[in-house]
Amino acid sequence: MTSAEESSADYVRLLDPAVRPNPYPLFARLRERGPFRIGTAPVVIVPGHADCAAVLRDPRVSVDRSLAKLQLGSMPIYDATKTTADQVKPSFLFLDPPDHTRLRRLVSKAFTPRVVQQLEPRITEIVDDILDKHSAAGTFDAVTEFAYPLPVTVICELLGVPLEDEAQLSHWSSLLSRTLDPTSRQAAEHQADPAELQRAGTELSIYFERLTERRRATPGPDLLSQLLAAEDAGDMLSHEELISTCALLLVAGHETTVNLIANATLALLRRPDELAALRANPERAQGVVEETLRFDPPVQLIPRIAADDLTVGELAVRRGDLVVMLVAAAQRDPAAFPDPDRFDPARDNRHLAFGLGAHFCLGAPLARLEARVALTRFAQRVESPRLPTDPPVYREHVNLRGPAHMPIEFAAILPR
Repeated sequence: MTSAEESSADYVRLLDPAVRPNPYPLFARLRERGPFRIGTAPVVIVPGHADCAAVLRDPRVSVDRSLAKLQLGSMPIYDATKTTADQVKPSFLFLDPPDHTRLRRLVSKAFTPRVVQQLEPRITEIVDDILDKHSAAGTFDAVTEFAYPLPVTVICELLGVPLEDEAQLSHWSSLLSRTLDPTSRQAAEHQADPAELQRAGTELSIYFERLTERRRATPGPDLLSQLLAAEDAGDMLSHEELISTCALLLVAGHETTVNLIANATLALLRRPDELAALRANPERAQGVVEETLRFDPPVQLIPRIAADDLTVGELAVRRGDLVVMLVAAAQRDPAAFPDPDRFDPARDNRHLAFGLGAHFCLGAPLARLEARVALTRFAQRVESPRLPTDPPVYREHVNLRGPAHMPIEFAAILPR
């Protein structure tokens, strides 16, 4: 077997659920071989930190999946004014400038660090309410009962979505998040039969259609009302864009943050010294969050499409090629991070977990704040937490990687 064939075989192994608890030895082998092509397919894999950073900044690289030689999915969005053939509309996650710039500008006002920081008291209250709920149990699931409820509650409140609708919204979000995982076996099955994804996109969009009607009649302080005001002021926000943006914010607003909080909690449970240090000094939470984003990122792969011919390392990339950046491999690149397999919250962190350039994650300030508050309150209030089963059971996602369930035991939950 040639080196290229070995690289392709190792990349395919990422689909194996048995690899999910610890894909990092596999990522290391891929990184050592440098950029490579998957056989004769129009797919290029980029595993090194410098190469990934260069691709993310390269203006010749696009997020528009219609440019790819391979057929790639995007979040399906329903619009009652269009024919069935035109039902799928991409969110601005899959748009290049100038459309991406315009839509991002409208939404970004709600996610600036200054605005987000004002949410800290409410986020702290939500976390404390979650912990209070389990104070007498002696155990709770650190994913479904801790990491998950916080970002869901926050994004629902930001959008003005009634929390009683959360279960249904979560179901739609779980289905649509598979469109962000085009390399997984589960996603491939749904791409082959898109009916379920189409239904989820349609139902979610109809939900936001109805919520939009209510907000037009009775505006509130929520982000949806602000976006409607921007539309009414002639700021070029179309009806279709409004609906697709709301759907994107719901899905992206909690799926990845759940993984970030869960992965960070797991890292602390595996390192009691770091948990004790955080308990003694809450200022360390920021370092724990940033190191989790590097060491065990919630988003493991970032796909792009070559809009023109370019070179990555010594590899020629052709227009229309899918370029998959292995962020999880890049962030353990010894050329960028000394002793990269060591979890070190004190390190100087130049991770790529939120991307770079024009598509740097809009929700990064909110995700960081939610994770920092959740980890700080966990360390301060959960006494003697223990992970009875390690590794935990992981989600089926290859890209949005994190535990599906993580039961923990504890001695007590201290008062606020």
